[in-house]
Amino acid sequence: MKIKQPSIGVEIIGKIPSLGVTKYVRNGTVVTRVSTSEGRRSNSRSQFIQRQRMRHSIALWKELSPWSPLFTEGKTAYHRFLSLANKLPVAFLSKNKASVEGSLLMPGIPVSEGSLLPVQQRLGDVDGTPALITDRNAGEVRPNEVFLLYTAEQQFHREDCPRVSFKMREVKRDEFTLVDGCLALLDNDFDNEMKGWALVRVMGKNCSTQSIVTRCKYYEQFTTEEALEEAVKSYGGLK
Repeated sequence: MKIKQPSIGVEIIGKIPSLGVTKYVRNGTVVTRVSTSEGRRSNSRSQFIQRQRMRHSIALWKELSPWSPLFTEGKTAYHRFLSLANKLPVAFLSKNKASVEGSLLMPGIPVSEGSLLPVQQRLGDVDGTPALITDRNAGEVRPNEVFLLYTAEQQFHREDCPRVSFKMREVKRDEFTLVDGCLALLDNDFDNEMKGWALVRVMGKNCSTQSIVTRCKYYEQFTTEEALEEAVKSYGGLK
């Protein structure tokens, strides 16, 4: 249903909840549409799970996007990130934590997607020092090859809400240590269980497809059936 009327005088444009209508201007004419719904929003178990998945992915993207992540294979970086993040475990957060865009550090968070071969990487130690160890053979590194290190950190904000923050920096060649001829980064920070990392290869406009590796297990408590039930309860139950 819509009502057209001449655009004369002062008009209130936008949604007017008290009247159940939305007004906007189209081709010089104010159009009024009925915006109320006779039924309650459907919220089955499967729909709730999918909404939780999407909400979490969007919260992660908002933190990652300022660091110009490279997703070169899709229409937009945003949509490619969401597609890849769809493979992550579903994290169930209460309505309060979701309202302040809570997010959780977990292995597999995508930070790039491109046509270059990925760098296999794992957390370990070299001579007793925590390390990020890769399979990138030092002899195959090209002169124009650049390495970007993404760091993710589990932090806590108001209402004890978990939220992942990201940083990114270029790694200089002299920062690498060779382990069996392959590149590795050594730092005590790689033992931090509230952080994760991904080393991305970049050559011109091309990059490798990489995701976060981490020792963090904090997220696991939010992926259980109990966490799902608590989250559902905070939203008023399923409908």
